[in-house]
Amino acid sequence: MRELKFINNDALQKEFGSAVRKNVNAYFREKSISTKGDYTMYIKAFILLSVYIVPFVIILTVPISIWPALILVLIMGIGEAGVGMSVMHDGAHGAFSQKSWVNNLFASTMYLLGSNTFNWQIQHNRWHHTFTNIYGFDTDIDTKGAVRLSQHAPLKKYHRFQFIFAFPFYGLLTLSKMIMDFGQLRKIEKSGIMLPRLEMIKLAITKIMYLFVIIGLPLLLTDFSWYQVLTGFAILHVTAGMIMSTVFQMAHVVEGALQASPNAEGVIEKEWAVYQLYATSDFARDNAFL
Repeated sequence: MRELKFINNDALQKEFGSAVRKNVNAYFREKSISTKGDYTMYIKAFILLSVYIVPFVIILTVPISIWPALILVLIMGIGEAGVGMSVMHDGAHGAFSQKSWVNNLFASTMYLLGSNTFNWQIQHNRWHHTFTNIYGFDTDIDTKGAVRLSQHAPLKKYHRFQFIFAFPFYGLLTLSKMIMDFGQLRKIEKSGIMLPRLEMIKLAITKIMYLFVIIGLPLLLTDFSWYQVLTGFAILHVTAGMIMSTVFQMAHVVEGALQASPNAEGVIEKEWAVYQLYATSDFARDNAFL
């Protein structure tokens, strides 16, 4: 990955990031509030993990027909989205605890979704949050041409119809992530980042284990046919993918969110903290449901 810098000589921009951090830290200090999650965060994690796991346990242990099972799979998909956005994501950002092992434990729920924590740490924490909305750097807006999410991405003739086909494609998010993790790991290695020892083997083993649990166990322990199990597997991932993609897009790929492109010297002409405000949509702040 080529080098990119955020540079602006305006004094206010230079001071903005440190001023925000200073004020935020002062707020938590004055209110005697921890910057990490309290007990409600653990309750949330328990509920979301239960929404994902309990329906699956029922499918495996209670004799039911296909339609009730598919409803349970739909609920699992909602739970999977919740685990991905509000358990794994928070753990990967170190939000649960001062203890790294606690955060790593919750981040590892990624494996329950068929994906990989190391890939996520690089793709999301490092590339997305550093180079938000910058095509060629932020892999979250790079769909390999399937859907055009950046004004700087190549424009294909079929993109004029993406208002029709894009939303169904959102349902492929988690399924494609599960498959494309191997290529993503190679991309990370080529970027110059040192991979943990045996990470590719770990990636393969965890995916085999995931597929055995999510597909193999229903085939072994229930009377559902192979095509019914695969239908449930597809519904699970499409449900989770639809929810997660929609929420992720709302934060950055909407009107008003800046999609900058570096100049010839590889510079974004804004300080990083200022650029983050321009590139992010702080949506639905007063929505009690969200």
